Amino acid sequence: MKFLQFLSLRQMLTMPYVVLVVALAAAIGGLSYSAGRVAVDTLSNQLLSETVYRIAQAAERHVFGASAVLETAFPNGVAAPENIKDDLANLRTRFWLATSVHRDPNNYAYYGSRTGQFFGLWRHSETDAELRLRTRGEGPRTIYRFSGIDGELKDGLRETRIFEPRERPWFTSGKSALSSNTWTSVYIDFKTEELVATRARRVNNAQGEFQGVVATDLSLQGVNDFLSSLRLSANGIAYVVETDGNLIGTSRGPHLHKDNAGGNVRLNAEASDDQLVVASYRAIRKLLRHSAEPSQPQTALFEAADGEPVEAAYARIQDAAGLDWIIVVAVPRSDFLFRVTENFKRTVVVALLACLMTMVIGFMVLSVVARDLKQLAIAARKVGNGDLNAAFDVTRRDEIGDLAKSFRTMQTQLLSDRLTGLANREAFLRRVDERLAQQDGHPEPRPFAILFIDLNDFKHINDSFGHDVGDKVLQEMAQRMLSGLRSRDLVARYAGDEFVVMLDAVNNRQDAESARSNIEQLLALPLQSIDPMALAATAGASVGLAMYPEDGEDVESLVKRSDADMYRRKQPGPGE
Repeated sequence: MKFLQFLSLRQMLTMPYVVLVVALAAAIGGLSYSAGRVAVDTLSNQLLSETVYRIAQAAERHVFGASAVLETAFPNGVAAPENIKDDLANLRTRFWLATSVHRDPNNYAYYGSRTGQFFGLWRHSETDAELRLRTRGEGPRTIYRFSGIDGELKDGLRETRIFEPRERPWFTSGKSALSSNTWTSVYIDFKTEELVATRARRVNNAQGEFQGVVATDLSLQGVNDFLSSLRLSANGIAYVVETDGNLIGTSRGPHLHKDNAGGNVRLNAEASDDQLVVASYRAIRKLLRHSAEPSQPQTALFEAADGEPVEAAYARIQDAAGLDWIIVVAVPRSDFLFRVTENFKRTVVVALLACLMTMVIGFMVLSVVARDLKQLAIAARKVGNGDLNAAFDVTRRDEIGDLAKSFRTMQTQLLSDRLTGLANREAFLRRVDERLAQQDGHPEPRPFAILFIDLNDFKHINDSFGHDVGDKVLQEMAQRMLSGLRSRDLVARYAGDEFVVMLDAVNNRQDAESARSNIEQLLALPLQSIDPMALAATAGASVGLAMYPEDGEDVESLVKRSDADMYRRKQPGPGE
């Protein structure tokens, strides 16, 4: 019943804190989750739109430099020569400058004429380049390496296969575009296996008639690399796609796949293994059919195949040359709420841990308090039953510690002689009893001795000098006895001018006699508490001796034998 009462008390003390922590955690968690949802609803569209805008800027920087390359190679108003040989120096200069405008990715600019001639400049580095020439309208090209804008052409290397510019897609596309630039269809470069787009422009002669086509190749790998570098959510995706669904690049997964022959072919968004790509492309395609072509990012909310809501943003990139791409960024709504949900879960976990810690700490503190109080209660009962040496281990810096200190002070006072500071009669008897109790566990006796000391002429000192001086004499004699004994020995004031000593662990009576003699000599010295010229300046003492177990096996017998021995040795004095 007492345990249940104590447990109830601990619960009463800890439960309010537990309830407070739980309520506070629930309030914080609920407010955090609610605020998080509002923030997600407010900011998700903005974040998606900003991502689409960044992709659009990166794509425009990547592809729109091609127009400047063509303008530098063949500025408007500059007529194409009838024969490449007649204008070779100017072509080298302009094409070198053209490939310097955006060397990465536009490091290759070239021109093909209606007569089959070809001029191309490929930049390998800032200083090194190669010139690809076909000065006649037939046969293979010749490759020349050179350094610097006006560098000398080194020995040419003639290609083995015949390159016919008039049969290339870029030539036919540029020729059909009467007055503007045009983009060819995106294709896969057979050497690099990267997607490439070519921008071409029709070039006329001095008579205003079609003479040829100038073009530059643009690798689209940079678009894919930029998408891959985006830091999206774990399940989010960003991609660029043509209007027919063919992927230009994605932030994750492939944008090409293998055909039955093992070659790379373009991957359509509808055929992607990524269900988010398929679902988002279908949703955005429907929106584009029923709305104006968006040049600015737009947002949308749709459901994926599994019914999960998906936040998306999209925009369209178009130019006068025929470029028409769609940018899409799609993120499951759960990704936006993930951190909010995780924060709520963490709040719940922290609340539970806080409750557990509150209970554990509360029980620990209360257990320590209860343990200390229990020790004090047991010690108090022992003292009440006469055991003044009742031990307890309570060391604290609070009210319970103050109580323990007061209790120890009380024990000390109960076991000490107030005048001399020595142990009192009760303390001495209990100490001897404890020493006798230790003997019970040993088959062989462990001898010790009891000295009974009675001061000589003490009544005469009291009568002659007064009780105050008598008290000082008692204090002085007590200190002398302490100084002549070992730390393990015990000296106590027995009564009046009588003292007792327990000599612990003496080997034989001879050692005890030696200790007695030492005490007698110390006590026979002149008193410092009295004027040395006084007749009673020296007191001295009679010391009786009893040995355990020879003279007795209990405290009463030993004290009685030592007292009797003291009277036998006592020399009568004038005051006795």
